[in-house]
Amino acid sequence: MSSALTIRNLTSRPVELKSYEYHATTPSLSRGGMTNITHNVTSLFRNATTSASPVTEPTTTFVHQDVSIRVEPFESLQTDIKSQNPNETLHFTFEIEGEKHKLDTPTPTSKSTTLQPLSENPCFNYTAVHLLEHSHLTLYFSAHLSSWMRSLKDDTPLSALSIPGTHNSPTCHRALPSVRCQATSPPEQLDNGVRFFDIRVQPESPLDPTKDGLALVHGVFPISLTGTKYLRDLVQEVYAFLDQNPSETLIMSLKREGTGDATDAQLSRILKDHYAGDPNRWFTAPRIPYLGEARGKIVLIRRFGLDESLKHEWGGAGWGIDAENWADNTPNATCPSGDICVQDFYEVMEEVNIEKKIQYSQEHLERAAKCVCTLPEQHGVPANPPPKQPFFINFLTASNFWKVGCWPEKIAAKLNPAIVDYLCRKHNEYDGAAPQAGDGSTGIVVCDWVGYKGDWDLVRCIVGMNAKLELRERDS
Repeated sequence: MSSALTIRNLTSRPVELKSYEYHATTPSLSRGGMTNITHNVTSLFRNATTSASPVTEPTTTFVHQDVSIRVEPFESLQTDIKSQNPNETLHFTFEIEGEKHKLDTPTPTSKSTTLQPLSENPCFNYTAVHLLEHSHLTLYFSAHLSSWMRSLKDDTPLSALSIPGTHNSPTCHRALPSVRCQATSPPEQLDNGVRFFDIRVQPESPLDPTKDGLALVHGVFPISLTGTKYLRDLVQEVYAFLDQNPSETLIMSLKREGTGDATDAQLSRILKDHYAGDPNRWFTAPRIPYLGEARGKIVLIRRFGLDESLKHEWGGAGWGIDAENWADNTPNATCPSGDICVQDFYEVMEEVNIEKKIQYSQEHLERAAKCVCTLPEQHGVPANPPPKQPFFINFLTASNFWKVGCWPEKIAAKLNPAIVDYLCRKHNEYDGAAPQAGDGSTGIVVCDWVGYKGDWDLVRCIVGMNAKLELRERDS
């Protein structure tokens, strides 16, 4: 029999479990079992005789139990509900402000499932993640992943949000080992909630200012074995998504990599002159914006130095959010600008070191969770610059080209489920007596191979962590 079920409510409204149902099976009693019983009885009563008993078939009994188990917002509560068989389906009925929803779990295809409303035109939609190995059920609001930012206010600092991201985002093509990092295309990532892209480019004609060619690369390698892929096409895909979903924004981190003699200064001029010059499409101020300023736009984080002419942009403050001096291979470092606090430990040389990477990733989630963003009293986009709360950027990524077990997809297969588990059971945990002071944000969580075989649970968990911030906004 499994351990007692724990229910965690990661939403801003109380949830009450009203009933649960399951089919209890009584195991069959074989003839061999009866023979053994007969032998034992005979040994006690030697003069007694017994006759053979028929084999009994297993029986199934339907069990329905009415309960009243209330789980407050952001609370975890252990119940006395135990499953006889971890593979059997449990049928739960939850009530949220008078509205009932049904949940059947576990499902055969994934850990997450959507609760089914038992009334027409429901006000609430919920998703559950059931971690069978821990007998743990976590409830999140069901966000429309293509437009999940819509429910957040314009005056929310972008750095206060829990944001799913991807590492080497366009590397979904057939490529050399360790070059490919993604299972799905950038448009599919956007449709499923990803709002941070990590992009590496190589200028093709850096000496000709009329040319805009920026090839997508990963290190010194092209991202595809079937032909060069270009930033221009990727940007057009992002524009198309933002046009369809104007409530959203995309944070794009750009870095120069590849071969050749191009410089950061040349890259910065190409981007300014040919890509990011339109203020209706790009946010290039050297500060973290409020969400209202960024909706419908690409927010530029630059991991490159600037041409001298661009250092005078924005009243001499520079151009783009400054991440030029990004610490290499670090478990925790803040860029000199103060706008970026990053965990980017990537040298996992042996499979045993994956546990160290998981530890660093969890520790960075804890740092982000402790922050409390300042919410302006007025609504709309304020005139003053937002408070200095950095982007916590947390890379769940690592690789070792020479070790098959440390290729990106192998590490992601261990790291992604570990982070789902952590977010569901431990992130910003509330024990009922001492609630965590922070907003419970995850920061920007940068993933490899998210969406593989349709599994977007990690993205759903990250987006779901915005609930505490939404509650503060609702009550402000």
